[in-house]
Amino acid sequence: MTLEQQFTQTVKEHKSTIYTVCYMFSNDADEVNDLFQEVLVNLWKGFDQFEHRSEIKTWIYRVALNTCISIDRKKRRAASVQLTMDINLFEDRDEDTRQVDMLHRRISKLQPFDRAIVLLWLENLSYEEIGQIVGITTKNVSVRLFRIREQLKNMPND
Repeated sequence: MTLEQQFTQTVKEHKSTIYTVCYMFSNDADEVNDLFQEVLVNLWKGFDQFEHRSEIKTWIYRVALNTCISIDRKKRRAASVQLTMDINLFEDRDEDTRQVDMLHRRISKLQPFDRAIVLLWLENLSYEEIGQIVGITTKNVSVRLFRIREQLKNMPND
């Protein structure tokens, strides 16, 4: 199997992981797709150097998070106000949807590193796996998650 075939197979297997990370950094479909493409470019750049010292999924999370965090930082530095006339009259507005929207808005206000930790936690990864992906100790993951939960609870309602 060629390197390109291996890469294609890996992307197919982990596509939802990449999209999940991208979604946590934007709720705009076009921007999520742009982030996805950037992650793919960075995965391809490092694919032949991946040494399998960790699981492929851990490496993919790391590349996806680093890519999205870098782009998010650049975007925040060049923050601009976007005007939009789009409105979805058919948008689902039940209580569950409102709560999910509120949680997503609150998470998007967190610092990129904290957002990454929350994403991994929401993906049901263990504290040990989260620590390996973001490069901190398991104890530090526990402490950060506690602080993040408190921060989310104390954010004002939108």
